[in-house]
Amino acid sequence: MLTFTQRKPPNSDAVVTLTLALTAEERTRSRHRFKTEDGQTVCLRLPRGMVLQNGDILQDETTNSMIRIIAKPEPVFTVTAQTALLLLRAAYHLGNRHVPIEITADYLRLSPDLVLRTMLEKLGLKVHEEVLPFQPERGAYGHNHTH
Repeated sequence: MLTFTQRKPPNSDAVVTLTLALTAEERTRSRHRFKTEDGQTVCLRLPRGMVLQNGDILQDETTNSMIRIIAKPEPVFTVTAQTALLLLRAAYHLGNRHVPIEITADYLRLSPDLVLRTMLEKLGLKVHEEVLPFQPERGAYGHNHTH
């Protein structure tokens, strides 16, 4: 079993031999065992609080093998609005509820929640169910990442 304990610099010339697809929630786990798509067991033993991002490369502690983390498609709500102000208002209300959210100029994305869907629709937003990679904001204190 390979145990990955450190992140490589973003522009590393590392030769990656494995990929590991993880959901947004799984990318927050600093100590956990996962199976790759080909069935190999890998263990993450990363500094507490480290949140992995799509494209991160990790190095095994003994063999120096490299693994690339990819954002695994998962069920999400994609929220759109007719105006930027409506989208900002939705982000405000979701932020007040401490909901992990992906923010762009054109949409917000969050994990499915029927109560939140009802709230967003009452605010005048459109909510679409999709299965896509989810990459929520790390937050104002997410300074442990080099990207």
